[in-house]
Parts: sequence; structure tokens; C-alpha cells
Amino acid sequence: MNKQMKVAAVQMKFRRTIPENVAFIERHIAAFARKGGDAILFPETAVTGYNINFHELDPTAVEAGLRAIAAAAREHRCNVLVGSPTRARGRWLNSLVVFDRRGREVFRYHKIQLTPGDSKFFAPGNVLAFFRLDGVPCTAIICHERRYPELVRLPVMMGAQILFHPNAGLDRLAVSKAKRGGKDGIVARAFENQVCYVFANTVGPQGGGFWSAGDSKIVAADTRMLALANNRDEMHIEATLDLAQAGRRYAREALQQPAFLRPHWRAMLVACRRQIKRSTSI
Repeated sequence: MNKQMKVAAVQMKFRRTIPENVAFIERHIAAFARKGGDAILFPETAVTGYNINFHELDPTAVEAGLRAIAAAAREHRCNVLVGSPTRARGRWLNSLVVFDRRGREVFRYHKIQLTPGDSKFFAPGNVLAFFRLDGVPCTAIICHERRYPELVRLPVMMGAQILFHPNAGLDRLAVSKAKRGGKDGIVARAFENQVCYVFANTVGPQGGGFWSAGDSKIVAADTRMLALANNRDEMHIEATLDLAQAGRRYAREALQQPAFLRPHWRAMLVACRRQIKRSTSI
């Protein structure tokens, strides 16, 4: 298993159409891969945009966009994580789609804890994120889910060393300003689990009086800020993660003490693994 991984978080402004968003994503995959990058993360719903009328989505266009991104991952031999609406069993879900270096889809995480706006269109997911990139165990949450620490703690207990977090900020300006400068809980989540954290956000005006704070960031397992974007511009940031630091110490210790919780934690992890296996075998 790799001891280091070069990662990137892309801070973007959504385009008007799916092909325009996909072309932006393809360019960043190619540029990062040329520099020897290993894994690149794009924001929530990067394929379509977020503050849109999702009821007008064309499933064919979304799937064509995802196929193009898979092809770019394969062509440039780079792991790619991209936010996109996806459909399953007649329902739309707010998803993070993970492609490996061969362009194969290795995981599709569906946002579990939806915002009121999400719930008007998307169905909630029912599986925690756990997947491997180049042999490294990873997990993910989407946007609003930073408020639910169990979505991270349980996968870290299963072995995850990197947390990928795509975001699409949609706040009034005063709220957006309050989140700037790292005031978003992300460093605390890295600290309490002793894992690396990769956060890719949108930035600037989002339409309808809404804003996104930007501040995309990459945080080391020892809470050092390895890279931080600003709150104005489209940009991509990158860093090399030292996975030897991502020992998951506090999550591992929580499995042992208090003693009366040990069998309950084990039962929960069995249930999580079973649900993951069931979802990936469908």
C-alpha cells in the first residue's frame, strides 16, 4: 500500500451546461495527471451544477458526462472523484462517483443526510462510503454531512485513512462569510479521527442571492493545513499526503474503551460492511 498520495481539490464555478462542466473537469484531470497526481476531487454536483432546477435534468446527458469523465480518468491514469446526480431504481440521488486509474467505477456514494432543498428532489442514500484508491482505504461525505461525525467515524474504524468531501456552498452572504478562513469544522474532523481530509468546494455567487465560501482545503492527519484556496477564485490546490501519519489512533482507541461498547461497535461495523457489500453487488 502506498505511503504517500498526491491529491488535488478543485474549487470551481459551475457552467451553464453539463458539457461545459465536463470539459472543465477533463482539463483539470489532464493537467493534474501531467504533474504526477494520484487522485483529484471535484465539488458536489460538479457535472450539473447545484442551484438549478433538477426536475429538468436529462439522465442521458448526465450519464454521457460521467462516461466522458471515466474516459479521462482512463486516458490520464488518474483516480477521479466527482459529484453528480445519479439515478437508481427510478430515483435521483446526490452522489460522489469514484473512478480508478483505469476509468472503472469503484464506488458510488449517495448523500445520506439531505438538506431541505435536496430532499425536494433527491432520495437519501443508505450506505456509508468505503473504497480503496491505489490500495489506500478511503471514505467520503457530501456537503451538509460534515455535521454528522458518525458518517466519518465508522468508516475510519473500518480502516479509512483519507476523507474526501465534495461541497457546493449555497448560503446567504453573511453565512458564507462566517465560514471563511477555515471556520467550518474540517480541521476538527481530521483531528478527532487522525486522518487526512480533502475538501473541494464551489466559490462565489451561486445565483438567487446565494454564495459559496470557497476555502477548499487539504488537511494533514496532524491537522496541518497543507493547502488552502481563497474565497474568490476558481482554482485547484494540491498536496502530498503522508499516510504514515493517518494512523486513525483515536477511532481505534474508541473501539476499545469504554469496554461495555466494544460488542456494539463490532456489531455496527459488521452491519456497515454488510450494507456496503450488498450495495456494490447490485
